[in-house]
Amino acid sequence: MTILPMAPKIVVLGSGAWGTAIALSLARNGRPVTIWAHSAEAAKEIVDAGENVLFLPGFPLPPSITVTGDNAAVAPADMMVSVVPSEFLRLTFTRLAPHLRSGQIIVSATKGVENGTLLRMTQVIAENTAGLSLPIGALSGPSFAQEVAHGQPTAVTVAFEEPAIAGLVQREFSSESLRLYTSTDVIGVELGGALKNVIAIAAGIAAGVGLGHNSAAGLITRGIAEITRLAVACGGRRETLAGLSGLGDLVLTCTGSLSRNRTVGVALGEGRKLPEILASLGGKVAEGVLTTHAALGLARRQRIEMPIAEQMELILEKGKDPREAIKDLMLRPGKHEH
Repeated sequence: MTILPMAPKIVVLGSGAWGTAIALSLARNGRPVTIWAHSAEAAKEIVDAGENVLFLPGFPLPPSITVTGDNAAVAPADMMVSVVPSEFLRLTFTRLAPHLRSGQIIVSATKGVENGTLLRMTQVIAENTAGLSLPIGALSGPSFAQEVAHGQPTAVTVAFEEPAIAGLVQREFSSESLRLYTSTDVIGVELGGALKNVIAIAAGIAAGVGLGHNSAAGLITRGIAEITRLAVACGGRRETLAGLSGLGDLVLTCTGSLSRNRTVGVALGEGRKLPEILASLGGKVAEGVLTTHAALGLARRQRIEMPIAEQMELILEKGKDPREAIKDLMLRPGKHEH
């Protein structure tokens, strides 16, 4: 069994908004934290400004947070929190693997599925750290970075196959503003967090074309049905998708104005083109754009029907008119609800 020291060394991999927010939460909890940035230049910008001006402005970093671009910074870590965008995760762990050692705990907080391989983020990490004994789990749930950084009450789920490891992470992360629930369903927690981004784009499109609350409620409900079908087919548990990392995260991302995926959908519904929308994000990532294709690859492998995701793929990759996509969804043959 892994035993953490009384003051474990924690490294957050990724200097985006979510990684910075996690580091701020840990620092408020009395934990010294290192943020690893993808380059020395990115780290220097944050250090010089005293805050993450590009991704999370307005939140000064306390002295207990160190920012570095040195790959060797992961070597002394007892625990790492990976918040690297899904498209860069494999490359990142290829770079860091020579500095890792068995026994380090890795918590994946990236919400995505790798295109091509269709692997979940914990699987990508495991594939690139083969030969090391590393407990790898997932952290997910309804959690906007800005609100976590503000210290607003937030509840999420952490999942490891070994309940004791999940308990260790729960102990280190839990505070007055961040509550962790534990799970052993890594698959369900990861897929809930990844797939909800696809539905959030759809919710944004519905808002962008001017649809109302009836449409949003129907979309969220049928969206969780799609997510649950696929997650269960992949080995996840139905009850996980009814919890924080499933329905909870879906409701937040489909309705909250801070959701980047919903924002992309709103702009698409208003008639803007995807390349222009993504450029306007200023380097921030809307994971649902990449996850849509991968999610449908998983669905086709498992022979699972995901009509909302299918229409999102047509809009994102083929330029289909969002109004036509909504019409096609509504005119599908009648079904029994369950």
